[in-house]
Amino acid sequence: MTGIFKANNPSGNAILFVYAVLLKLPLFMHPHAPVLQASDGILYKGLLGLIDPVSNPLGFTYPLLTFLLLFIQAAAFNKIVSRLRLHKQPNHLTGMSYLLVTSMFPDLFSFSAPLIINSFMIWIWSRLCNLYNHPNPKANIFNIGLVTGIAVFFYFPSIFFLLLIMAGIAVARPFRLREWLTGLIGIITPLYFFGAWLFLSGGAKKFHFPGIHFSYPHVNGRGWMLVALILLGIAVVAGLYFVNMNIRRQVVQTRKSWQLLFLYLVVAALIPFINAGSGFSYWILTAVPLSPVIAAAFFYPKKKIIPLLLHWAMIAVYIALAFVVKQ
Repeated sequence: MTGIFKANNPSGNAILFVYAVLLKLPLFMHPHAPVLQASDGILYKGLLGLIDPVSNPLGFTYPLLTFLLLFIQAAAFNKIVSRLRLHKQPNHLTGMSYLLVTSMFPDLFSFSAPLIINSFMIWIWSRLCNLYNHPNPKANIFNIGLVTGIAVFFYFPSIFFLLLIMAGIAVARPFRLREWLTGLIGIITPLYFFGAWLFLSGGAKKFHFPGIHFSYPHVNGRGWMLVALILLGIAVVAGLYFVNMNIRRQVVQTRKSWQLLFLYLVVAALIPFINAGSGFSYWILTAVPLSPVIAAAFFYPKKKIIPLLLHWAMIAVYIALAFVVKQ
């Protein structure tokens, strides 16, 4: 299976779609509607308000939206990683890894604000990587700030991705005050218009600021869940080893892209600690930056048996959690 995705096959996205359908069957077998959290933003709540009245009576609307989002994110992010040449040659292992990681934990089988934020962050990270030699950096930086400001209205803790943006600009560009101010204006723009709308509509007194909540994420202690975390840890450690072994041979822009990816991972790993709830679903934010690292564990080993065993061990745990263990 890993050999199919390792090859730069023109039909790779079609194969990736079939792979996604097989992995995401539990979405449709056990459909459930999303549950609003205190950290969810006003645009996400409004989106659910639009979807609920037209949702399928059988409950397949949200599973279908979740599936489409996950597949599109996997395919789009895989294309970006291949274009940036994070691995030696283009492949579809990053998309495969993203679908696999988001399938191993049942708590991630739901439509949620963090899942939507992954789409925003894939776009933002891609634009940050392009800042290194962008012909019009100020417009790009403004757009990055603007999209980040909009993302806050879907999921308030995503405001902490400002740390990634500031670090990304510092890594990719020499310091220019105008560029930093341009990014700040982009971030403030949607906040300004929202504040103006609240003032003009008289809704300022009714608006509830989500605020910042600190919590310790709860991880279900079932045996299979621990096995899944151990296997994921092995894949990440192996991937980091191969990335470190090969990063010195890569061009400057690719090395900067890896640096931005690791910064992305650090920020994404901190956000689950600043939620009102303590669920595991917030960790889906880390699935995007982890995917190229795990893909390296499948791509670089010379002995095919190693990535093959790792992949099927992860699939076995996925089957156990999704179909065998009672939810």
